[in-house]
Amino acid sequence: MLKHRGFPGRLPGTDFQFVIRRPNPKGVTPLIKRERYRDRKAVDRKADTAFMAALWAHFGDEPFERGNLDAGRLSWLFGREVLPYDDPFDPVSYEALLIINEPVARASFPEAFDDGEWA
Repeated sequence: MLKHRGFPGRLPGTDFQFVIRRPNPKGVTPLIKRERYRDRKAVDRKADTAFMAALWAHFGDEPFERGNLDAGRLSWLFGREVLPYDDPFDPVSYEALLIINEPVARASFPEAFDDGEWA
């Protein structure tokens, strides 16, 4: 499992994690598309924005390996702002390649692409 050095571990001041420390001994958690509803808490929306900002700052428009990125946090963006890069895509692989869908991500999280501080 590739560890993304320099990637933030969590949203500051919360328990919303962005990376995992070690592979899951029970097997890789699959990436799924989770539905984001309008009534989500503000802190949940802030975590999504901060995670997208971290992804953009770390990877930009280049494909990236899933590695130690948290599957739960990725799943909130998967299928919309973060897309599979591989064909066929393996949702239970730490080596799976992903890419940011920039137009959709900018529309969903415009503040994540600002030059200002996001956290």
